[in-house]
Amino acid sequence: MALPAPQGRRSSAFTRLLRHGFTQPSAAGLLLDAPELAPVRDDSVLLEALGATADPDLALLGLVRLVEAQDPDDQQELLSTVVAAKPLRDRLLGVLGASEALGDHLARHPHDWRSLVTYESADLHPGTAEFEEALAEGIWGERGADRTRADALRAAYRRCLLGIAARDVCGTTDVAETAAELADLATATVRAALEISREEQPGDAAVCRLSVIGMGKCGGRELNYVSDVDVIFVAEPKEGVEEAAALRSATRIASRMMRVCSDITAEGTIWPVDANLRPEGRNGPLVRTLSSHLAYYQRWAKTWEFQALLKARPMAGDPELGRAYAEALSPMVWQAAERDNFVADVRQMRRRVVENIPADRVDRELKLGPGGLRDVEFAVQLLQLVHGRSDATLRSATTLEALGALAAGGYVGRQDAAALDAAYRFLRTLEHRIQLYRMRRTHLMPEGDADLRRLARSLGMRTEAVDTLRREWKWHAREVRRLHEKLFYRPLLDAVAHLDPGETRLSAKAAGHRLEALGYADPVAALRHLEALASGVTRKAAIQRTLLPVLLSWFADSADPDAGLLNFRKVSDALGKTPWYLRLLRDEGAAAENLARVLSAGRLAPDLLLRAPEAVALLGAPDGLRPRGRAALEQEVLAAVGRADGAEAAVAAARGVRRRELFRTAAADLIGAYGTEGSPAEKDHGHAIDVVGSAVSDLTAATLAGALRAAVREQWGDTLPTRFTVIGVGRFGGHELSYGSDADVLFVHEPREGADEHEAAKAARAVADEMRRLLQLPSADPPLPIDADLRPEGRSGPLVRTLASYAAYYRRWSLVWEAQALLRAEPVAGDAGLGQRFLDLIDPLRYPVEGLGEDAIREIRRLKARMESERLPRGADPTTHTKLGRGGLSDVEWTVQLLQMRHGWCVPGLRTTRTREALAAAHAAGLVGTEDAQTLDEAWVLAARVRNAVMLVRGRPGDTFPVDGRELAAVGRYLGYEEGHVGEMLDDYRRITRRARGVVEELFYEG
Repeated sequence: MALPAPQGRRSSAFTRLLRHGFTQPSAAGLLLDAPELAPVRDDSVLLEALGATADPDLALLGLVRLVEAQDPDDQQELLSTVVAAKPLRDRLLGVLGASEALGDHLARHPHDWRSLVTYESADLHPGTAEFEEALAEGIWGERGADRTRADALRAAYRRCLLGIAARDVCGTTDVAETAAELADLATATVRAALEISREEQPGDAAVCRLSVIGMGKCGGRELNYVSDVDVIFVAEPKEGVEEAAALRSATRIASRMMRVCSDITAEGTIWPVDANLRPEGRNGPLVRTLSSHLAYYQRWAKTWEFQALLKARPMAGDPELGRAYAEALSPMVWQAAERDNFVADVRQMRRRVVENIPADRVDRELKLGPGGLRDVEFAVQLLQLVHGRSDATLRSATTLEALGALAAGGYVGRQDAAALDAAYRFLRTLEHRIQLYRMRRTHLMPEGDADLRRLARSLGMRTEAVDTLRREWKWHAREVRRLHEKLFYRPLLDAVAHLDPGETRLSAKAAGHRLEALGYADPVAALRHLEALASGVTRKAAIQRTLLPVLLSWFADSADPDAGLLNFRKVSDALGKTPWYLRLLRDEGAAAENLARVLSAGRLAPDLLLRAPEAVALLGAPDGLRPRGRAALEQEVLAAVGRADGAEAAVAAARGVRRRELFRTAAADLIGAYGTEGSPAEKDHGHAIDVVGSAVSDLTAATLAGALRAAVREQWGDTLPTRFTVIGVGRFGGHELSYGSDADVLFVHEPREGADEHEAAKAARAVADEMRRLLQLPSADPPLPIDADLRPEGRSGPLVRTLASYAAYYRRWSLVWEAQALLRAEPVAGDAGLGQRFLDLIDPLRYPVEGLGEDAIREIRRLKARMESERLPRGADPTTHTKLGRGGLSDVEWTVQLLQMRHGWCVPGLRTTRTREALAAAHAAGLVGTEDAQTLDEAWVLAARVRNAVMLVRGRPGDTFPVDGRELAAVGRYLGYEEGHVGEMLDDYRRITRRARGVVEELFYEG
C-alpha cells in the first residue's frame, strides 16, 4: 500500500510543472530529481523563474547541463547565486530559455555565467569601448592564454553576446538598443580581428594604412544576432611605399581579418564578413585606394550603390583614412536623387528582391517579403535620399532614427511614422528572437507549434500564445504594406491641404523635390492638380485623399507621371459629381490600379476615355476588360443604328460603340502589358497581339455593318436593289488590325432578280460612297478610314464591281500581286451568301493548283525587292521600321504568303487569312524548320507590338520608334523594359529582326 502516495506526489508535481509552462513535465521532473539540483529541487522561486522564460523545458535542461559542467566546489556557488540573486536568475534563465546555442556555449565554458553576475550601470549599456576591453582581456589576457588568438576571440565574442542576449530577453534594452549593442560588438570584434591579422603579418602592416568601412546594418548600428557584417576596405601606402605593393599587403591583411571572423573551428564561428558591396562587387579588387573609390563612384556607380552608402561608417583601422573616405563620399550620396530614373531604380531593386524569394517562403519572410523589414528600410532610405539633399537632420544611418527625423521635419505624417516605428520594432524583435534560438542566420517565421510557442512566450504572450503571435505578426505586416506607399505620398497631399494646428507641413520646395524624384517633369503643375483634387472638406475630397497616395505611386511607376495625374484630374472633374465614380475606385481595388495604368501609359486610351468618361466603369467590372465577339458587337451596333433618326445619327451611335470598345481593348492591352498587383504582366506576347488584332478587326467589321445598314436604310429602306457585301483584305481580313490601321476593303454587289443592272450599280456605288462619308464625318470619335485601293485596277478602277465583273477581270487581267492580296480576303459585312461566292471565285487564284510557276515566283520577288528600295520613307532607319524595315512585318508576311501560294493547294492548313496561323501550318507541314518558324514568329509579333505601342503612346499611328525620350520610354514600358533601358530595347529589336531577315533571305529569296 506504499505506492499510491508517490503516485499522488508525482501527479501533483506533474500538474505544477504544467501550470508553470512546461510542455514535457515528465522529463522536467526527472531533471529536477537530478542529484546536481538537490539543494534547490523544492525551491518555489526557481520554479517560478523557470516558468517565466520563453521555454521552461529548455531553460531547465540548460541549467542542469551548466551545473553538471561546474567543478564540484563551484556547483553550490552557482545554485546559491541563482536562488538568491534575482538579476542573475532572470538573466541566466532568460538566456537559457531563449537560446539553445548560448546554452551550448555555457556548457562548453562553464565559468562564463559569472559574466552575468555584475549589474553595474556601465554593464547595463556597454558601448564599443567596453566591448573592446572585454575582447582584449579574452584574447591577450589570462583567459586567452591556452587558445589561438582566433579561438580566443570567438570565445570572448560569445561571452559578450551572452550579456547582450541577457539584457534583451529581460527587457533591460529595447530592440533598437540591442541592435546598436550588436553593431558595437561587431565593431570591437572587427578591430580585434584586424589587430590579430596585423600581429600575424607585421611586414604587411608596416607598409600600408588600412581602414574598414562598416556598411549595411552594421554601419547603421542596427545589426541582428546573426548576420553578415558588410564592409568596404580602403587603403593607402605609407610614405615611400609603392601603391601596388601597399595594396597587396592591405589585401592580405583584409583577407586574414575576414577569415578570423568567418572560419569555423571547435569554438564555432562569429559571422561572415561580406565585402561584396565594394565597387564592382565580387569582380572588383578587395581593397582600393581612396582615389580609386572616388573615380568609380563618380563614373560607374549605380543608384543602389549610393543607397548602400547611406549606411557607411568608419569602424576599424586607420581613423584618419576612414574619416577622409566618409567626407569624400558623403556629398555623392546626397546627390543621388538627382540621377535619372532614381526612384524607378530603387523600386526596381525592391521588386527584384521580392521576385527572387522562393514561392514557398514569401509568406514567411520577415525581412524581404511584402510587408517586411525591407519595405520599411527602402521607404525610409528613399525619403532620406530625396530630402537629405537640403536637410542634414535626415542623414542618419539608423532606420528608426531617420524615421523619427522624417516625422519631425514633416516629411512623413507623425501617426504614420509612429505606426511604422511600432511595426518595425515588432518585426525586428521577431527576427532577433528567431535567430537567437540557434544562432543561425534566418529571417523566416518558424512553422512548428513548439517553435512558435517559444517565440510567442519570448514576447510576453501567454494566453493562446501561438494564435496571438500569428495575429499580431499579420497585422503588423499589413500595416507595413499599407504604410509603405502612403509614407511617401501622403505628405504631398498634406502640403496642399489644411492641417490641424501644430501639424508640420511638407514645404512646397520639399514637395517639389519629392515629385521630381518620382519622375514628374512639372512638379508645380502636379501640386496644382493635387490641390484641386484633394483640398476642401467635402466627402469627395476626403475620398480623393484616401485614393491619391496609391494612385500617385502607380503614376510614378509609368513613363509619364504628369500625364497620368492630369488625366486623372480631367476624369475626376467629369465624373466627380456622379455617385458611383469615387465609390468604384475606393471599393473595387482593381479599378483604381487599372485606371492609373491606363491614364499614364500614353495618349490613346485616355483620349478615348475622356470623350466618354463613364467607360471607366469597365475597369471595375469582372468581365469589363474581356473583348466582345463579333456577333455581340454587330447586334449592339445594328440595334443602335435602328433606334437612331437618320443615317448620320445612326453612324454616330455606331462610332460611339466603337470608341467604347476601342477603349476596352486598349485598356486591357495596357493593363496586360504592365501587369497589376493582382495580375502579372502577360508573358505570351503572341497571344496578346492576336487578342488585340481580333478585337479591333471584329469591332471594325461591326462598325462597317452598322454604316452599311444606315446607308441602305436612309435611301432604300430595308432592301437594296442589289445584294451587297464588304470584303476585308490586308490586315483587316487577316484579323490583324492595329489601333491605327485603315480598313482595307473590296465592295462587291450582285443585282437582285429583275433589278435593272444600271440602277443596281448606281445604288451600290451610292452605298459605298455614303459609308465612306459617314465614317469620316467630323466627330469627337476616332475616324475609320476605308481604303479600297486593293480593288482591281486600283484607284483607276470602279469602286464597286459585280461578282461577274470581278470574275471577268481576274480571268483576263489579274496580276500575281492581286492574287497575293486576295490571300487575306474575308467577308466582313453585308450579304453572307454573296461573300461566300466571292471566296469561291478567288480560291483558285490565291491557291493555284500545282502552286505558282517560276515566272510568278520571280515576279513576286521582284516586286518585294522594288518595294524595299522605293517605299521605305526617306530618312527612315531600315533596321527599326516595323512595316518595311529589315525583318519587319512585310518581310515575314511576304515570306508566309509565298508559301501559301506555292503550297496552299495541297496543304489545307495554309488556307487561312492569318499570318501566324499560316506560319504554324507551314511548320507543321515541314515547309519551315522549327527554329526558322520561331524566329519569324518572334519578329512579326515584336514588330506588331511596337506598332500598337506607338499608337497607344502617341495617339497616332507610326511605323517607327518615337524620337521623343519620354514617348520612347513609354513604348519600352509597354514592351516590358524598365526605365533607363530603351537602348537595350532597340538593340533587342535589331537583333531579333536581323535574325528574321536572315530566314527571309533563305526562304523567300532562296539565297
